[in-house]
Amino acid sequence: MARAVLAPVVTVLAYAVSEVAKGLWQQDRPCRVLGEVATVAGCPEFGDWSFPSNHATIAGAAAVAIAWSSRRTGIVVTGVALLAAASRVFVGVHYPHDVVAGLLLGAVIAMVLPGAARVLTPAVVRVRAHAAGAALLGKR
Repeated sequence: MARAVLAPVVTVLAYAVSEVAKGLWQQDRPCRVLGEVATVAGCPEFGDWSFPSNHATIAGAAAVAIAWSSRRTGIVVTGVALLAAASRVFVGVHYPHDVVAGLLLGAVIAMVLPGAARVLTPAVVRVRAHAAGAALLGKR
């Protein structure tokens, strides 16, 4: 249960790390660098950097985190994550290496989930022992 509860936390953490990385690399998006190339989506404003892709980072983290809780659902979500990442290249707002790096960054950050779950499971059990905690987290 703690793994499922931590999945959104890991995803938000991955997003935050991705934002810091964007600020460090400050790589312009292909839609801005390549000039008159037609894109499906509008080009984000200057300062909204390309590397790594936040969408891919979030998708990678969510896919791995969900897979730790449910392998069957994780397989489906991994497919969706790959499609989401590919779509960012297709619409012209990311280079392929942006989305590959984002997927890997999110997946690596989510790999901490099992260790964190082992540490936090006793706390989840204690919270669930109270009525409010059981209402929030559900009964086992």
